[in-house]
Amino acid sequence: MALSDRIAYNYDQISQATYDTLYMVALSTLFATIFGLPLGIALSVTRSGRICSCKTINAILGSIVNVVRSFPFIILIILLLPLSRILVGTSIGATAAVIPLSIAAIPFIARLFEGAFEEIDKGLIEAALSMGASKVRVMRMMIAEAKPGLINAITITIIGLIGYSAMGGAVGAGGLGDVAIRLGFQAYEEDVLLVTSIVIIVLVQLVQSLGDALVAKARKMR
Repeated sequence: MALSDRIAYNYDQISQATYDTLYMVALSTLFATIFGLPLGIALSVTRSGRICSCKTINAILGSIVNVVRSFPFIILIILLLPLSRILVGTSIGATAAVIPLSIAAIPFIARLFEGAFEEIDKGLIEAALSMGASKVRVMRMMIAEAKPGLINAITITIIGLIGYSAMGGAVGAGGLGDVAIRLGFQAYEEDVLLVTSIVIIVLVQLVQSLGDALVAKARKMR
């Protein structure tokens, strides 16, 4: 293959891989937030002394979260290959990778959300309850008060998912990890390995910068 053709081919591969990574991370973050937020709230409000205190429910939820989080992602994605095949009809590719990425991220972000809720001044919750606010209304207030922490949790999760998606390339998930392994490592294309690494670093820096800006803005609006 001529040099110009190889450069064009590698450019196309990296461009598509970047799109696949963004696609996987965006969908996984969306699902993780949708399911992780109520889970994080449940973990917080069912603690001893909280508005919906229930040690049994808290222990069950906490155990499930801890069990899923204890699995290394590379093992989790292999275990969930049959589930991906059932849900999306295939166990390879970016769409299939969204399933294990989401499942890995839900307990992770739920714990981060729980930590954000624990930072809320308990006096605000007690004051709201004393004024006759319902538990649902208090939970909505908790979300509003914890907004900077929630945004920071989502930022951390996105960065983690970028790393997870790269690991997923080892088992056919696609994305930048797949290109780095298949072309950069196995085909000895050192320049491809370098470029994919740089793209991942740039993505992480952009996400962190955007997240920091949104957190700062949310704190000013409180």
